[in-house]
Amino acid sequence: MSELSFELRRSANTVTSREQRHVAFWGGTVGQLGAVELVVPALEVIPVGDRETGGAAVTGESVPPSSFTGLAYGGRPRLARGRLQVAGQEAALSRGSWRTSREGRALRISVVGREYRYQERGNRRHHVLERAGARVEMTRSSASLASETLRGTAGGAVDSVDLSLAILLEGVYTRNLSLRGALISAPGRLLDRLGG
Repeated sequence: MSELSFELRRSANTVTSREQRHVAFWGGTVGQLGAVELVVPALEVIPVGDRETGGAAVTGESVPPSSFTGLAYGGRPRLARGRLQVAGQEAALSRGSWRTSREGRALRISVVGREYRYQERGNRRHHVLERAGARVEMTRSSASLASETLRGTAGGAVDSVDLSLAILLEGVYTRNLSLRGALISAPGRLLDRLGG
């Protein structure tokens, strides 16, 4: 696959009771891979009755399923205590949370025999997933979970695994991939953790 551009548009379920969670979906066609959907929170990957865990999942016609679970914040899973699965395989995650540069704070992912780096670029609406010879740039129409569109541009030897992972990470709370974002979001994350 050489250069590919795509767009996923948001829709949401109709909440009928206070106990039911609000679920958002982003869906669209991604080149030759066909229909792809991102769901947040993905209730099928969250333990039943668990209100502390958030989840996101990607499914599609020709993309491997991927999911991310972690401590919930603002409707999304956080990187804290995060678990990532791609194509049925558990990923190893690491990041330099004490580093000051965006490059130093990038999320490093090892899965399906590949090494990835995911980082914020420019501002919190722009992210890049890279591995040797492949790159997927993602842009949200807004920084919140209510973002109406997710746009992607892929280049190099990008395949369905790369695209599934890049789309999935747009459903994860990654504000702390920049030092400024970590400082701004720290009080809210602390209050959320304390139940406030």
